[in-house]
Amino acid sequence: MSDFIEIGSINDIPLRGARVVRTHHGDIAVFRTATGNVYALDEYLPGKAGPLSNGIQHDEKVTDPMYNWVFDLTTGEALGADEGKVETYEVKCVAGRIHIAAKAVIPSVAAE
Repeated sequence: MSDFIEIGSINDIPLRGARVVRTHHGDIAVFRTATGNVYALDEYLPGKAGPLSNGIQHDEKVTDPMYNWVFDLTTGEALGADEGKVETYEVKCVAGRIHIAAKAVIPSVAAE
């Protein structure tokens, strides 16, 4: 099994835009910044923030549309006086296609 799974074309996400990938673990927001960098992080901080994919991007950050919390796209950490963290996932672009770490989208199976 590959360590990454293809989830779509880089052109599916406009600059300063985001799309949501629905997984067994929950929704993942995939962002493309103004500089073309791609990041993936949890769509929600449970009970506190989200949907982050609807937020406003600035630099390598996104502002939560519900509570105005600011999250660092590289670390998932809330910035300033806000507290909390959303999980981040490794992504890479290969020949114009976005790939996300397989562990982000494939459910874990316990050994029998």
